Amino acid sequence: MTTASATCASETYDVVVVGGGPAGATAAADLAGRGIAVLLLDRAGRIKPCGGAIPPRLIRDFAIPDELLVAKVRAARMVAPSERRVDMPIDGGFVGMVDRETFDPWLRQRAAHLGADLERGAFERMTRDDDGIARIHFRPVAGLCGESAATRSVRARTVIGADGALSKVARQCVPGASAMPFVFAYHEIVAAPVVSHRDYDGARCDVYYQGRVSPDFYGWVFPHGATASVGVGSANKGFSLRGATAELRRAAGLDGAATLRTEGAPIPLKPLRRWDNGRDVVLAGDAAGVVAPASGEGIYYAMLGGRLAAEAVERFLATGGDPRTLGSARQRFMKLHGRVFLALGLLQYVWYRNDRRRERFVTMCRDPDVQRLTWQAYMNKELVRRDPLGHLRVLLKDLGHVFGLVAPR
Repeated sequence: MTTASATCASETYDVVVVGGGPAGATAAADLAGRGIAVLLLDRAGRIKPCGGAIPPRLIRDFAIPDELLVAKVRAARMVAPSERRVDMPIDGGFVGMVDRETFDPWLRQRAAHLGADLERGAFERMTRDDDGIARIHFRPVAGLCGESAATRSVRARTVIGADGALSKVARQCVPGASAMPFVFAYHEIVAAPVVSHRDYDGARCDVYYQGRVSPDFYGWVFPHGATASVGVGSANKGFSLRGATAELRRAAGLDGAATLRTEGAPIPLKPLRRWDNGRDVVLAGDAAGVVAPASGEGIYYAMLGGRLAAEAVERFLATGGDPRTLGSARQRFMKLHGRVFLALGLLQYVWYRNDRRRERFVTMCRDPDVQRLTWQAYMNKELVRRDPLGHLRVLLKDLGHVFGLVAPR
């Protein structure tokens, strides 16, 4: 953990990670575990609106203990504009659900236990000392050295910007970052029903594809054990997210449930074209734009991006500061998931355009091939290549729905 003498001496860290969400905390843990001097700088008191779904691949790859799972989901329900419901059961598995209020602090503490210095503070700006080393200026949340609000600084050989969709690090250091497009998300954490009813199931995620809930994205009701996340997303700045969430709560039978907290934030729509500054800064998580189109899933991609950024920084330090190594984080991520993001982007463009398309999309989700391939891809975070006939069947059915050759049922 950070000590007063360490921070106030403004020592030089190998890496300063700005942002302690899943991406930043993962990067800090990986680097600290390898004996690299890391400062994890996190602005306290903020929780991102998030449904909290994490697939088995994430649980395995990042060693998430079972006690962090507040629920285990075994089915999804798609709700069409006509109120028709299509259930998609998970055959022999589950999707874990976490609450970011407890999940993110646990990740930060894991990084600290592995040796990262953890500082509560808000990033202000980056400058350079005479020797070219970056200097990170931040405003402490809880003052050390008798200073409660004065900006302080540390030196950093490298910087990982993991400070969210409106990343100050990205906007100050990486060309093109200020042009990132967003979906705006809002959710309410409510007390879950003590007794399940027909509109709520503590082992099922409900996704509402209805124009009145969201004109261009979707609404969700995700179980969190004793609580539930009810929220919506939209890129339409004139759309009332709070009003839509109230409508969604009524539809789900949760309008009378106690509201425990509310959160809102922008969610990036696609990865930035560049994640590094060509010198000593690399981005990860929402700062890099790694939220999946169509689904809005971000936790797995954020943690993977944090891991890839950490590996790029480790190579940077090992080579004595070769800036070309930092570009490997984006290159490797896009090699692994670029086609998935492209496919999901096309899915969102085709099916989320109006309620007629949404109705057909929900109808298509009834198909066994669609359900099987969807769950296999989601659970393992990769496109399923071993079933070409299944993909062909889905493509033909998809085209039939797009051109109106298949009637909604």
